[in-house]
Amino acid sequence: MNNAHLHLVVNHLPIIFPIVGVIILLIGIFTKSDVSKRNAYIVFILGALASVAAMATGEGAEHTVENIQGVSENLIHDHEEATEIFAGMSYFLGAVSLLGFLTSYRNFSLDKLMPVTILIVAGVSLYFAQEAGRTGGEIRHTEIRNGAAIQNTGENSGENDDD
Repeated sequence: MNNAHLHLVVNHLPIIFPIVGVIILLIGIFTKSDVSKRNAYIVFILGALASVAAMATGEGAEHTVENIQGVSENLIHDHEEATEIFAGMSYFLGAVSLLGFLTSYRNFSLDKLMPVTILIVAGVSLYFAQEAGRTGGEIRHTEIRNGAAIQNTGENSGENDDD
């Protein structure tokens, strides 16, 4: 397994964990389940830890792919910028979730605000997750790059010349 492969293995986790966390947190909010809310907080904390792994493998992946034909240094740079913002948001979400987890065992007034606050932070984090994922995908997937033209030659268009 080379550096690029290792990065591909771990880089999806920081995006998936917050999605799952939001679903669990919404269940906890609507059912008023403290257990579900705590589970969501744990999932967000795991997402922050996964961000550490993704960031740690990114530099090695860059060195592996930067000389491959069709890989643009500009696309790699855009991805690095997007991931730095997303990683910061992911770490912040993890920290706020840790605070929410700890306050959920006490009768602090802060505990009542934490689920909605964390949900908002998670929503913002997911926007930046999407940006990090999109810019990372653009490095090797030309079909998702801005301005990519989809050429239809008629071979697979469903047209039948025999009609």
